[in-house]
Amino acid sequence: MNTIPTDIDALEAERLQREAIMKAVHDILVALGEDPTREGLSDTPLRVAKMYQEVFSGRDEDPRAHLQTVFQEDGHDDIVIVRDILFHTMCEHHLLPFFGKAHIAYLPEGGRLTGLSKLARVVDTVSRRPQLQERLTDEIADAINDALAPQGVMVMVEAEHMCMAMRGIKAHGSKTITLVTRGLFDTDRDRRAETLSLLKGLA
Repeated sequence: MNTIPTDIDALEAERLQREAIMKAVHDILVALGEDPTREGLSDTPLRVAKMYQEVFSGRDEDPRAHLQTVFQEDGHDDIVIVRDILFHTMCEHHLLPFFGKAHIAYLPEGGRLTGLSKLARVVDTVSRRPQLQERLTDEIADAINDALAPQGVMVMVEAEHMCMAMRGIKAHGSKTITLVTRGLFDTDRDRRAETLSLLKGLA
């Protein structure tokens, strides 16, 4: 539940949010038996608050906004692929990082294209919020599908999760791969296989 008033300016809202996070971090340190005033921890609540505000700053952003600039390239109706878009985000289950690469392919409709850097901005925006890898992959695909209305979209995400490496099973170095398709890549098995091979870097 958001307890921050909505009738104040953005800077004041940011300050109140930061203070609320600082208090929560302070209370966690006390609950763990630590002294939040000791050297090494005295600035930790502020540091963590600033960090959370930065890494979660995409919560209220619409990734589709990055795809509003569209240009026509008459005659270009073949696939566009951007591989190895690096990202890092926070798993919403344990608030630990997961990070890796996103690979994006889309098949334009009517020569309707967007700048390649805009696809990376979409990934960045959806990464700056509490996430699950499955939802991250869906949100990238949906933003491209909604904004560009292409014939098809395919998104593959491969990531390493610190919640698996640092706790529980401690599966260091393991990777999780998620794949989402939209449009033509849902129905055309040959085109799907060809594009998947390209995303994997096998073709």
